[in-house]
Amino acid sequence: MALYSAAAAVLAGLERSEGGLKSLVYNSGFPHVRQLYALVSETLRYAPVLEKLLDGAALLQAEKKLPPQLAKVLVYDLLFGKGLKCGGRWKALARRHRARLEAELARMKVRHKVSRNEDLLAPEQAVSPVASQVPRYVRVNTLKTCVDDVIDFFKRQGYSYLGKAASVEELKALSGKKFLLDLHLPDLLVFPSRTDLHDNLLYTSGHIILQDKASCLPAFLLGPAAGSYIIDACAAPGNKTSHLAAILKNKGQIFAFDVDPKRVATMNTLLARAGVTGCQLAQQDFLTVDPRDPKYSRVTHILLDPSCSGSGMVTRGLGEEAAPSAERLQALAGFQRRVLSHALSFPALQRLVYSTCSLHREENEDVVQAVLQDWGSAFRLVTAFPSWPSRGLATFPGAESCLRASPAETLTHGFFVAVLERCREGAAARSSLPAAAKENPQPGEGTEPGAAPKKRKKKKQRVK
Repeated sequence: MALYSAAAAVLAGLERSEGGLKSLVYNSGFPHVRQLYALVSETLRYAPVLEKLLDGAALLQAEKKLPPQLAKVLVYDLLFGKGLKCGGRWKALARRHRARLEAELARMKVRHKVSRNEDLLAPEQAVSPVASQVPRYVRVNTLKTCVDDVIDFFKRQGYSYLGKAASVEELKALSGKKFLLDLHLPDLLVFPSRTDLHDNLLYTSGHIILQDKASCLPAFLLGPAAGSYIIDACAAPGNKTSHLAAILKNKGQIFAFDVDPKRVATMNTLLARAGVTGCQLAQQDFLTVDPRDPKYSRVTHILLDPSCSGSGMVTRGLGEEAAPSAERLQALAGFQRRVLSHALSFPALQRLVYSTCSLHREENEDVVQAVLQDWGSAFRLVTAFPSWPSRGLATFPGAESCLRASPAETLTHGFFVAVLERCREGAAARSSLPAAAKENPQPGEGTEPGAAPKKRKKKKQRVK
C-alpha cells in the first residue's frame, strides 16, 4: 500500500504546485523511486480518462473517504497497469467496484469507437511507437552475483535466454518471457519493455538493478580501476554510484554528494541493498566542496550527472519539466557550467564523465564547449565509445567525441555523455578507453562491441 499512498501524495503535491514531478518523487521518501515515478507518470498520462471513469462509475460518491488522488492510482493499476500490488481495505474496495469500472471503460471505448485502452488518450498523451519499444534493462549487480547465475535464476523462473544480442533490432523484437545479453554492456540483460521485476527476488535482494542502458554509460565510460578514489558529484538516487562500486569491486573510495536529505536517505537504502561499501555519503551541495581539502587529494575520477531538464526521459509527466522554457534552460545550463568547472578544479583529477538525461544542446554540447574554452588546454575530450552509433551534435570541433542516446537510435532514454581527460604535455595520444578496460576489454580495444566478459574464477553468492 505504501506505493499507492506515495503516488497519491505526489499527485496531491503537483496539484498544489509544490514542485515538479521529479523533485516530488525524490523527496517522497519512498525507497523505489523509479517504480514510483513510473506509476505517477502513467497515472498522469491517463488522468483525463481516469476522471471520466471515476465520474461514470460514481466511485468517489460511493466511497466518500477515498481521496481522489488515491482513487486515480488504484484505478490506473487495476485497469491499465499490471494489477493491484497491495492488500487490505483499499484492494478490497477497488475489487468491490471493479465490475462497474470495467463496464464504464467498455462504454467509453464504444463511444470513442476504439478497441485499445491507449486509443482513449489524446494524441499528445499517447506513447510514441518508438518510445514503447524501449526494453526493460536489468544491470547485474556484480557485488552480489554474476551474469551466469542471474541468467540461470531467470531460466528457472520460466524465462527463455536467447544469448547475446547481435543488433539493436534483436532487442526491439523481444516479447513474452524472453531475454538477451546486451550487445554493448557486458553486465546488462534485456527484457521486453513491459516486464515488471519490482517484486522479483533478485531485485528486492539487490542482486539486480533496474536501470536504463543509457544511464549505465557514465560509470562504464568513467571505468576507474579497482582502488581508485572517485567523486559522484550529484549522486542520488544512487544507481550510478552502485555501478561505480561494482566496477571498483568495492575496492577504493567513493565520495557521493547530494544536497537533499530525503534523497540521501533513499540513496543510503539503495546502496545498502546493493552491498556497496567504501562509499561516504554527504548531504552537501557539491559546489561547496573544497577541492583543496586533503580528504580529496587522491580523487582521480569524477562522475558528474547534474540536475537537468530531464527531457530525454521516455515516460514524462505533466508540468514544466516536460517542456522547459528558454529561461529555465539557460538557468540549468548556467548551473551545469559552474558545477562542471568546479569538478575540473580538483588537483589530482585525471578523468571526468559529464552526463545528462537531456536532449537540449544548451545543457549538453554548449556546456562542454564553454567549460573547455574556459580551461584552455588543461583538459580535452576523449572519443567515448567509438562504436556507439549516435554522436554529439557538431556544434564545435570535436563535439562528435561525445555520444548521445535516444529511443529511436539506441532504444534507450535520451541521454548525453562527454568524457574529459587532463592533458599531459608531451604525452602520446591516450586510449579512448577507461582504465578498467584492461580487465574486461571494451569496444575499441581489440574486441567486438558487446563481447562477453571473461569468466570469473570465484563464484559469487548464488540466489536460490
